[in-house]
Amino acid sequence: MFTGIVEELGHVTAVETLGDACRFRLRGPVVTDGAKHGDSIAVNGVCLTVVDHEGDEFTADVMAETLKRSSLGALTVGSRVNLERPTAVGDRLGGHIVQGHVDGTGQVLQRTPSEHWEIVKISLPADLSRYVVEKGSITVDGISLTVVDAGPDYFTVSLIPTTLDLTTLGHKQPGDPVNLEVDVIAKYVERMLGDRLSSEGTATR
Repeated sequence: MFTGIVEELGHVTAVETLGDACRFRLRGPVVTDGAKHGDSIAVNGVCLTVVDHEGDEFTADVMAETLKRSSLGALTVGSRVNLERPTAVGDRLGGHIVQGHVDGTGQVLQRTPSEHWEIVKISLPADLSRYVVEKGSITVDGISLTVVDAGPDYFTVSLIPTTLDLTTLGHKQPGDPVNLEVDVIAKYVERMLGDRLSSEGTATR
């Protein structure tokens, strides 16, 4: 489990195509400190498994399903990536509960700078819009953010200077893809209410 609090801004140092998969080599001195084979590291919000670790770099394999569902397939050598290690039991939960399981992708639509922050508008797939509400939580490229405004096919977030300086969202431009993970609690509530309503409907027939 992750919290959506990015530990460092790393970058891709190598990409190897493996037929229906890819192997990425990524540099991140903070997240590789003490890393070992089999550990999990979130890369732009996608939970990946460390295959190999040498110095301040690690490799991770990405299967076709992940490449299809996320924006990782667009990464090239030099691409910046948000990196986070799983939260340890007993640590503070600085963001919200993040699984590292991307639900879909959106695109940066607009950036509106202000004196001390910046509003970013991001497109929202239709099948995810019901999980996104004003002042709710959403994960964008692995960053835990609060929704400012939620429309039928978009949402906006307000980014402080720290987020702009230390994450990929400081560099994303209109048209760039981003990974989205909605609040898992909303999905569980929907499933439980759906089962309950379905059973109640059956009982009244």
